[in-house]
Amino acid sequence: MLEPLDDLPDHVIGFSNHGEIRAEDYTDILLPAIQAVLDRGEELRVLLVFAQWDGMSGGALWEDLKLGVEHLTRWKKIALVTDVTWMVDVTRLFGWMTPGELKHFPMAEQRDALAWVGA
Repeated sequence: MLEPLDDLPDHVIGFSNHGEIRAEDYTDILLPAIQAVLDRGEELRVLLVFAQWDGMSGGALWEDLKLGVEHLTRWKKIALVTDVTWMVDVTRLFGWMTPGELKHFPMAEQRDALAWVGA
């Protein structure tokens, strides 16, 4: 489940995860937050904090793929904060395929991640 992060600058949206990410997390939480940013005419700056990974449903994977392509030119920065080894490795290998700039930060550097994504 995706949960919005509080106390972020107005031009940054952020989410953490708890349990499996489902398609409803995209349609009910992520997409409305992204649409609000786009409606303001701003670029997408996203902070993702994944302390653990409990999986993703097939529907969520599909929503994720659609999301990246739909607003391809509006993604500015994505900061991924995690110590989950395979997520770090995937970011290194395939981060270049992500729209916008993607940068990994360890959990201990969440403050640095927010500064980077917000700059």
